[in-house]
Amino acid sequence: MKGSILFIAFIWFAGLSVSLAQQAPTVFSIDAGILQRNKTRIKKNDEGLLPAYKKLLKDADKALAFGPVSVMEKKNVPPSGDKHDYMSLAPYFWPDPSKADGLPYIRKDGQTNPEVKEYKDKEYLPKLCEIVHTLSLAYYFSGDAKYAGHASNLLRVWFIDTATKMNPNLNFAQAMKGHNTGRGAGMIDTRHFVKLIDAIGLLAGAKSWKDSDQASMKNWFRQYLNWMQTSRNGVEEMNAQNNHGSWYDAQRLSIALFLDSAALATKTVEHAAARLDKQMDGSGRFPREMERTISLHYSTFVMDALFVIAKMSEKTPADFWNLVTPSGKSLKKGFDELRPYLAKEKQWDGPQIKPYEYDESYPILYYGNKKYGCKNCITTIKEIAAKDAATLRLKLLTDSDF
Repeated sequence: MKGSILFIAFIWFAGLSVSLAQQAPTVFSIDAGILQRNKTRIKKNDEGLLPAYKKLLKDADKALAFGPVSVMEKKNVPPSGDKHDYMSLAPYFWPDPSKADGLPYIRKDGQTNPEVKEYKDKEYLPKLCEIVHTLSLAYYFSGDAKYAGHASNLLRVWFIDTATKMNPNLNFAQAMKGHNTGRGAGMIDTRHFVKLIDAIGLLAGAKSWKDSDQASMKNWFRQYLNWMQTSRNGVEEMNAQNNHGSWYDAQRLSIALFLDSAALATKTVEHAAARLDKQMDGSGRFPREMERTISLHYSTFVMDALFVIAKMSEKTPADFWNLVTPSGKSLKKGFDELRPYLAKEKQWDGPQIKPYEYDESYPILYYGNKKYGCKNCITTIKEIAAKDAATLRLKLLTDSDF
């Protein structure tokens, strides 16, 4: 009898283990169901996904050599005197050649001051987010623990370990020398947190990612959320009327979902809808982005943020994809206006002082097909990507064959 009970218990736990393994990952800006289906396709050696999967593993193998890195590596010391504080410079501000000390710095929109690279935090953080995302995806699809192990270590060093962790603030981000020691616009530096939070969800079940690590990351983001909603810089960015404000909402929505704050998530989507009503004009363009010297890039950039918000809004009662604001603004209107330029059917009629990187448009074109029935959007992606179409990372994250 005892043996039978043990056998039944074993079968139950084994079934539970399989069930847990088959559960959809907790992600917010990508579709968990599609990830599950693509994982099954990869296991079946589906030729439609194998090139992209092999490229992912190649990228992940290369990523194993990265870091760990931390905010403690920078030579520059923030005004607080604490290297745990993140620090960066405003990219488009340069020394004034008419002043002996170059101060105060002057703006050259769209032209990046190479001095920015001296501030390692700005170099490391986006790369860290991208690499952790790559490693986590590779772990999710392959089950190889080495990818989860390195991703876990990178996260612990940057966010958790007492000796190296970043303080949960951006008090000194994107400083303009001679003007300030940090500003709200610095929050654009952390837009990559949307990807990072998804990456954390993909690590679920990995032996290297402990419950205590998950709890520590939630605590870090809880503190960061408080900072971004109450600090001078955070409130300044919340009120930004351009792409910065949209990426603020994207970050806040991602964090709210990560922290299981349904009320804040709903409130953030409502805030984004009000923002859309103000930021877009009647033709579907964004005047603040059209003022920029690389206006096609920034017009795409703000739409990307809004599309990310729309994807995450699917976790709330709202339907941001099809929302029409009181003054008739909508994502579809913005997409319909922008699409011909992304497809190279029309020549961009705004300022663009350097070549536009058309691969920036892939997610917008994909969702334009999925949500708005754009029949030639997938063809456009194929044409732009050319020989690289089969290996695009986007193939692993979506249900379209390029």
